[in-house]
Amino acid sequence: MDIFSVLGLLGGLAMFLYGIEIMGDGLKNSSGAALKRVLEKVTGNVLMGVLTGTLVTAVIQSSTATIVLTVALIGAGVLSLKQAVSIVLGANIGTTITAQLIRLMDIEASGNMFLEFVKPSTLAPIALVIGIILMMFVKTKSSKTIGDIFIGFGILFSGLMNMTAAVEPLSESAEFAAILTHFSNMPLLGIGAGLVLTVIIQSSSAMVGMLQALSSTGAMSFSMVYPIVMGINLGTCVTTAMVCSIGSSKDAKRTGMVHIIFNTVGTVLFMVVMTIMQRMEVFGPHFWNRMVNSGNIADFQTVFNVLTAVVLLPFTNVLVKLSQALVKDEPVKAARHPELTILDEKLYISPAVAMNEATKAVAYMGSLARQNLARSCKMLVDYDPSKIEEINLDEECLDQFADASDHFMIGLNKVVESEAADRQMDMLMQTVPSFERIGDYATNLCELGERLKQEKSPFSDVAVRELNVMFDAIDEIMALTLEAFSENDNQKAATIEPLEEVIDDMVRLLRDRHTKRLKNGKCAISCGLVFMEALTHLERASDQCSSIAMLMLARNNEEILSNHYSYLAQLHEGSDKNYVSELQRRRNQYLTRLNENDT
Repeated sequence: MDIFSVLGLLGGLAMFLYGIEIMGDGLKNSSGAALKRVLEKVTGNVLMGVLTGTLVTAVIQSSTATIVLTVALIGAGVLSLKQAVSIVLGANIGTTITAQLIRLMDIEASGNMFLEFVKPSTLAPIALVIGIILMMFVKTKSSKTIGDIFIGFGILFSGLMNMTAAVEPLSESAEFAAILTHFSNMPLLGIGAGLVLTVIIQSSSAMVGMLQALSSTGAMSFSMVYPIVMGINLGTCVTTAMVCSIGSSKDAKRTGMVHIIFNTVGTVLFMVVMTIMQRMEVFGPHFWNRMVNSGNIADFQTVFNVLTAVVLLPFTNVLVKLSQALVKDEPVKAARHPELTILDEKLYISPAVAMNEATKAVAYMGSLARQNLARSCKMLVDYDPSKIEEINLDEECLDQFADASDHFMIGLNKVVESEAADRQMDMLMQTVPSFERIGDYATNLCELGERLKQEKSPFSDVAVRELNVMFDAIDEIMALTLEAFSENDNQKAATIEPLEEVIDDMVRLLRDRHTKRLKNGKCAISCGLVFMEALTHLERASDQCSSIAMLMLARNNEEILSNHYSYLAQLHEGSDKNYVSELQRRRNQYLTRLNENDT
C-alpha cells in the first residue's frame, strides 16, 4: 500500500466523517420538533427510555450526541437520572443503524435493475444531485435541510467507496495479513486498537465504517473483527465521559459514568463468553475463521449492543446506584430559581430542543418579573422593610439570567438555520431585555415606597384607590403578555395593545387629577412627585408588554416587521374593528372604575 493509497484512505475517511456530520445535522434540523416531543414523553418506563434512545440516535446518527443532549436535558430538569440511564442503553443500539446502511456495499446486482439502483455506487451520485438541486434551485424553507440530508448521504457513501478502493491493494499484502494474524491471536489487542482509534477519530460510526471498508479485502476473519468492534464501543464512551464531566451537574456526570459502566460490563461479559465459545469451537472452527463482509460486521455490532442492553436492562436501578456511589453528592447551595439555570450550551446539539428550553426559561423570567412588580406595587402604598430583601434577590436573579441568556442565545443563533427559527430567536433575544426592564421598574417602585416611608408622607385615600385600579390594569397586561408568550398565541398577543392604550389614557387622566390636587393643596409636593414617578414606571412596564406583543406578531407579519410604528399608528386611527372593539371593552373596564373613584 503506497503513499497514494494512504492518502486515498484518509481522504475517504474525511469524506465519510463529513457526510455523517452533514446528514446528522440535516436530520436533526428536519426532525427537531419531533425529537423534542419524543424526549419530553420519556417516562419512568425503562423500556420506553431504551426505545427513545435507540430512535433518537438513529435519527441524529451519533450515540455521543444523544447522550450529550440527554445530559443537557437532565440539567434542564426535563429528565431524571433513571430516565437518562435507559436512554443510554438505547443509544448504543441506535448507533448501529449507520453500519446497517453501509452493508449496502455488499449488494451484488447481477443485472437486477432494482438492486443496481440501491447500490451505493448508484445511490451516492443520485443523492448528491437531488441534494444540490434542493439547495441551489428549490430554495424553500425546508429544502436546504432536506438537501443537507441527501448531500450528507451521498458524501458518506462516496467517502466509503474511496476508502474501499484505497484498501483494495491490501488484499495481496503479506504484511497486512501478518498484522491481522496478531489481532486474531490477541483479542485484547483488538479491543485496545478499536478503543484508541475511536478516541482519536471521535466517531464509532466512522470506525465501524472503516472496518467495513477493510473487510472488502477479504482478509478479515470473524475472530479478528469482533474484539475491534467491542473496542470501538468502549472508545465512544470515553469521549462521552469527557463531555459529560465539563461544567455539568452531578447527575450529568453520572450519566457519562453509566455509559462507561454499560460498555465496559458489556465488553467484559461478551469477551468472556466469546472466548469460551471460541475455545470450545462452538459453531465449529469455520465460523470463527471465516472471512467477514460489511454485513457481518454490521450484524455483530447490532447483536452485541442489543444483547448487552437486554442483559443490563433489569439492572437499571443498580447502574443508577453505582453511578451515585462513584460520583458522590457535594453540599451545594440550591439555586433560588432553578428554572432560570437550565440554559446549557450542550443543548445546541439539537437547536429545536435548545430553543424550546430557552422559551420556557424566558417565560419563567417574565412570571418572576410580574411577581416582583406586583409585590413592589404593594410596597408603594404599604411599605414593608421585611420584604425588600426578597424583592432585591429576585431582581438579582433576573439580571443574572439576562446576562446568561444573552451568551446562550448568541451561540444558539449561530446554529439555527430556518427563517422561522431566526425570527423566533430575534423575538426571544429582544424579549429578555423587556422583562429585565420590568424588573427594574419594580425596584424603582420599591425605592419610591421607601422614600414615602422615610418622609412620612403617605398617599391620600383617593390616590391609593386610583393606584389600585392602575395596579390591576398593569397586572392584567402582564398576565396577558405571559399567556400569549408561553402559549405562543398571536391572537392573545393582538389583545395587548388595546389594553396598553387604555393604560396610557389612565396615566394621562391620573396625572391631570393629581396636578389639580397639588394646585388645590390637597396633596403634599413630595407625595405628588412620587405619585407622578410611579405612574411613569407603570406606564413603561405596559410599554414593554406592548413591545413583546409586537415582537410576537412581527414573526409572521412583514408589515409589522418592517415598521411596527406605522402598524401601531394605523391601529390607533381605528382601522381595525377588532382592535376598536377590544379598546372599548378595556375602557369600560378600567376608565369607568377610575371615574367612580373621582371625588
